[in-house]
Amino acid sequence: MSEHRGLPDLMIFIAVLALLSIGIVMVFSASSVMAYHELGDPYYYLKRQSMWAVIGLAALVICMNIDYHVWAKLAGPLMILSVVALVLVLVPGVGVLISGSRRWLGVGPVRVQPSEFAKLSVVVFLAAYLSASPGRVKNAVRGVFMPLALVGACVLLVLREPDLGTSIGMAGVAWLMLMTAGADLGWLFGLAAMTVPAVYLYAKHDPVRIRRLTSFLDPWDDPLDSGFHIIQSLLALGSGGLVGTGLGLSRQKFYYLPEQHTDFIFAIIGEELGFLGAATVVFLYGLFAWRGFRASLNAPDAFGSLLASGITIMVALQATMNIAVVTGSMPITGITLPLISSGGSSLVPMLAGVGILLNVTRHAGQR
Repeated sequence: MSEHRGLPDLMIFIAVLALLSIGIVMVFSASSVMAYHELGDPYYYLKRQSMWAVIGLAALVICMNIDYHVWAKLAGPLMILSVVALVLVLVPGVGVLISGSRRWLGVGPVRVQPSEFAKLSVVVFLAAYLSASPGRVKNAVRGVFMPLALVGACVLLVLREPDLGTSIGMAGVAWLMLMTAGADLGWLFGLAAMTVPAVYLYAKHDPVRIRRLTSFLDPWDDPLDSGFHIIQSLLALGSGGLVGTGLGLSRQKFYYLPEQHTDFIFAIIGEELGFLGAATVVFLYGLFAWRGFRASLNAPDAFGSLLASGITIMVALQATMNIAVVTGSMPITGITLPLISSGGSSLVPMLAGVGILLNVTRHAGQR
């Protein structure tokens, strides 16, 4: 524990608490029908999400009161643990197979998704690696390709599960952190351009993947299969109008919209709370991003700056990707809405990351 002269950024805390509160309410509203029909308990997901919220808030408070410099020493071990966990997920009999994907470790009802924790490990690792030597990021091999090689190993392991959305998000966070650190833009954009044919090669041998990646362009071309999710999501958003149908009065949650309490919960928000409710959620993410990047600029050292920007990018990029999917602006990736969607594996590391960010804000100005 460290002695702190300042208080954490109150606006970040308020934005996160507001998003978390909206998430608990909307998870219950979106999942109650399905939970009652399938599990006999309409409060099942509400109770689980509330439990994970309490655990996540405890992690936030603990991380907020730990000097963020400690994480520089733990960056290597955390990254190794993440890689080991991602490998174990793929081992038959160890990783839990659900709907054709191996993404979870655990026994019985208690399961964790290592890829969600790996995202935070990647942020901590890159912040520690890039700040260890000020001129390292200008070197193409040591500053760009070496860190990306390790991150790329995590991305490939996540892709093998398969989990395209998380792998894209993880790669995007790493890319943007390198840009923030001052890496050569030519190298970065060259690497980004190389991912396009890589994604095509990944998808071309599987017609289902191809349809999934292109269905957002014209979902009505296949309304009962590849375009079904997007069409139902747009119907939910469109029927909400300005003020929504009312809290708890969604029609799409009656088995029309799949993944209504996880990947597509933003559509239920738009349906029940309308444009004003959806805009409020977007505003809260914008407030978090503004204060997070402000914390990065005011951090007392390079590690704190990169750590703050990385955590901010992690949350903001995932929110942007999820909302883009729900509004039919990009292919379905299977990525959740941070701090709102149901699921402890996503919520707990996100809140822990916010706690680390808040600790950086407590050191702001102590140069």
